[in-house]
Amino acid sequence: MTHPLVTQEQIEAYQRDGVVLVRGLFKDHVERLRAGVARNMAEPSQYGAENLKPGEAGRFFDDYCNWERIPEFETVIRHSAAGEVAADLMGANSVQVFHDHVLVKEPGTSKPTPWHQDGPYYFVEGTQTVSFWSPLDPVREASLRCVAGSHRWPKPVLPTRWLSEENFYADSDAYIPVPDPDAEGMDIREWEMEPGDAVAFNYMTLHGARGNQASTRRRAFSLRLVGDDARYVDRPGRTSPPYPGHGMSAGEKLREDWFPTVFQRGAARNVG
Repeated sequence: MTHPLVTQEQIEAYQRDGVVLVRGLFKDHVERLRAGVARNMAEPSQYGAENLKPGEAGRFFDDYCNWERIPEFETVIRHSAAGEVAADLMGANSVQVFHDHVLVKEPGTSKPTPWHQDGPYYFVEGTQTVSFWSPLDPVREASLRCVAGSHRWPKPVLPTRWLSEENFYADSDAYIPVPDPDAEGMDIREWEMEPGDAVAFNYMTLHGARGNQASTRRRAFSLRLVGDDARYVDRPGRTSPPYPGHGMSAGEKLREDWFPTVFQRGAARNVG
């Protein structure tokens, strides 16, 4: 049995394309998430960042790894349908939290989110991964954009720093250069969305987002989850998020005390 929000066709599309739209995933939690974003922006963590250079218009704020200190995020993570929907899409029996991520583009922010894959920044690998990107404001033209099938590319895309555009790791031989999907005619998926809808995409799916030229802000809550086969992997440098002092070794499952299970097939609908 799958969750009512997910069809077999969506599961097959997720496996094939690495991206699918899930309507209404967080629709019952929009106000709670908006309150959490406001709390996050008022009290950023050490990872909070402003992603515009001097002279660039607007504001592009992001922050991550805050769910344990922001109660609104923890409630949604533990008690929404996200864990079960993730298990359905990934074909997993259990689902662990990796991290949360808040992204806010104020009106008139022309800068796009650069094209990238999340996976190369992370210290986790596996076929069972999913990110949910959920807008908390109506989305018409400032949408997330994902390249269908890019999660199956033979080599990962070079991770870069968003502000400086420098290579994230010193050794770049293992990666392909960041492509230009528009110029190269790639199959880009994007949707008009209502608050609480969610784009689900694999950690290795190439994605970016348009700037926000609308008259309203665009707040987005992202949730990164992993399934049964996810394992810690060493990277040639500091990862993002870094999680200093985690103490894990290559090939290990993510430690449960830091990355708790939020859904277990055959158990109560949400664990925790």
